[in-house]
Amino acid sequence: MKALVYTDTKQIIYRDEPDPVPAPGDVLMKVEATGICGSDMHAYHGKDPRRVPPLILGHEVAGSLVSGPDAGRRVVINPLITCGQCESCDTGRSNLCDARELIGMRLAGAYAEYVTIPSRNIIHMPDSMSAVHASITEPAATALHALNLAREASNRPLAELNTLIIGGGAVGFLAALFLRGYGCNRLVISETNPLRRESLVAHTGCRVHDPINDPPLENDAYDLVIDAVGGGVTRKPAMAAVRTGGMLVHIGLMDTEGVFDIRKLTLFEVKLLGVYCYTPADVRAAVQAIESGLLGDLNWVETRPLSEGAQAFQDLDEGRTAAAKIVLIP
Repeated sequence: MKALVYTDTKQIIYRDEPDPVPAPGDVLMKVEATGICGSDMHAYHGKDPRRVPPLILGHEVAGSLVSGPDAGRRVVINPLITCGQCESCDTGRSNLCDARELIGMRLAGAYAEYVTIPSRNIIHMPDSMSAVHASITEPAATALHALNLAREASNRPLAELNTLIIGGGAVGFLAALFLRGYGCNRLVISETNPLRRESLVAHTGCRVHDPINDPPLENDAYDLVIDAVGGGVTRKPAMAAVRTGGMLVHIGLMDTEGVFDIRKLTLFEVKLLGVYCYTPADVRAAVQAIESGLLGDLNWVETRPLSEGAQAFQDLDEGRTAAAKIVLIP
């Protein structure tokens, strides 16, 4: 099969790879669409020790089953593989399973014509849903999981909160779309890429902020701050922006640099929520949200052939595209 293989820092090669063979309990899937995730970009930059080249990356995937009793059925993959037996799995928090694996991290991913996955990780998608839209399920589930945790921790409905999202990539973009769907009208998105800021305005209707050239955002002003970047460069302004008794939701995993203002965290009683991935229920809910139109027409998503994947990575790296998400088509 043809696949896009991460071979070294900033090196992605389109080449022939052996066809995957399903292990017992696995199914073989023909890939129809796979999105480029920010975590794949971290690997591309050589900054993810968990992803060791040579490796087929990619975990935001939709397609059709080739093997198993549901062969021919179109499905979305939940790429997070868990044991199903530990305390976290038993209590509905399988995303925290100690034995969790993610395709495209240590296991071969979906920038390829075919991929294997445990049969319990497939989710049927409506026949009417396009594979490109379905491939957005994984980042949508990540955004939804973060908002669900924020909702549980908030004293008021999310629609009422003055909210700041730092980072207009796919997760930040989708979080904004969810929030607008919930009725949140006081929403600001901070994003460095000017092309992406234009896309955010066009598709979310939210106020956007340029953290490089615009005046700094007001300190102690936001009920909810979502850091969808997760870098030293964003943690400081995120903590500065959150108000007394407010909430900082930390999704991104760009780096481990910098520190939080622990004094403010304590004196202001700021709620700090770490967020990792999603549960199977979040994935199913994300499919429903996309299919129902809650997230709009998703025409801000860009598609490219898998064979041109190396150029897509380079364009994302150098900020040459307005797309918060590029989806590769085998």
